Amino acid sequence: MMQLHRDHDKFEKASTQILVVAPENQLSFNKYWDQHEYKFIGIPDPEGKVRSLYGQEFKILKLGTMPAQILIDKEGIVRLAHYGRSMADIIENKEVLTLLDKINKEQEQ
Repeated sequence: MMQLHRDHDKFEKASTQILVVAPENQLSFNKYWDQHEYKFIGIPDPEGKVRSLYGQEFKILKLGTMPAQILIDKEGIVRLAHYGRSMADIIENKEVLTLLDKINKEQEQ
């Protein structure tokens, strides 16, 4: 999440809203969110309902919810769905921002 926080302004310039869904309960989530002062939206999902809707995996042997990055355009079309195999398996912001630039140019035409 820190990489999203660091590049939040770039995502805003690309007309993109970041939404993070986390497995913690409301109290734990709020405490964590407040400590880090993230600039984007976060939603606690302790029962995994949102995770299940998007096919995000929970692997107990890998300490919990695997990362998932899903990019949905303004028309509701999924443009990118990356399901990480570990906590380190996350697409770099630069790659996502390049895709956003391409999508935004397509939608301007």
